[in-house]
Amino acid sequence: MDKITIGIPRALLYYKYKDLWINFFEKLGCNVIVSPCSTKETLENGKKYLNDEACLSIKIYMGHVDYLKDKCDYVLVPRYVSLVKHEKLCTNFSCLYDLVRNKIDVPIINYNIDIDKKEDEFYAFTGMGLALGFKYAKVVKAYKDAKKDEKISSDKRLLKQKSILGSSKNIKILVAGHPYNMYDNLIGKPIIEFLKKNNIEVIYADIYDKKYLKSEVERITKRNYWTFNKELIGSISHHKKRMDGIILLTVFPCGPDSLSNEMIIRNVLDVPIIQLVIDELDSEAGIITRLESFIDILNERRQVHE
Repeated sequence: MDKITIGIPRALLYYKYKDLWINFFEKLGCNVIVSPCSTKETLENGKKYLNDEACLSIKIYMGHVDYLKDKCDYVLVPRYVSLVKHEKLCTNFSCLYDLVRNKIDVPIINYNIDIDKKEDEFYAFTGMGLALGFKYAKVVKAYKDAKKDEKISSDKRLLKQKSILGSSKNIKILVAGHPYNMYDNLIGKPIIEFLKKNNIEVIYADIYDKKYLKSEVERITKRNYWTFNKELIGSISHHKKRMDGIILLTVFPCGPDSLSNEMIIRNVLDVPIIQLVIDELDSEAGIITRLESFIDILNERRQVHE
């Protein structure tokens, strides 16, 4: 029997769950194909399926699905509604399955996460494995082993960032954005590469000890119920005292980010902040000019305080 081939779009929640997804399917014995890094062609292909008002991250995602449509048995398109009771994610994540199913002719394997309906990750992954035809015991083992690998990878990233925070004397900038924006080849990667070329230590907002999340979020707000934005707020609150500056990285037109970013700017007054809102028409040169000015300000500020 030929192995099942699963295609995973390198966009959106890939950057949060890639270790779990890839390890789970490989431990089941599936082949896994991940679409290549985003390019302008990826974006153009994604735009064919959406109207102009769709956010940049979704357009890129659809371009990745388009790339995979003839290269695998199934494309993984999960549906995420809530990860925490009485909290929500952006509606793009809850409608993603329906969007892809109605716009692109591609076979889909999916799972639902909706904590308010008691649809948790274990329930979701076991259901997905069974739908692919694997035995329950094998699916459970694959999931548990993949979770262990995910934690090992996460712990390594956390230790590496803690080491940088504790040892480096360079200017430190917290890049505060969702992983799918920070690490995407078209959105965040050019910014991060520019910072590193200028001897800036880049600190990533998705890497921090989550046990402090609730207390750190409440330093800034008690009323935000967007889970991913609460994680950003918690990370900013946790890191800000050790940062020279903060970059708020978002894409146009993200509703939850527009609200949360305004809240952050009003409440984090002791650290310089620059907000970069990226859309498909942005010139990289213009963004670099803003970053150069921001770095100059941070350098002057540090000299004054030394």
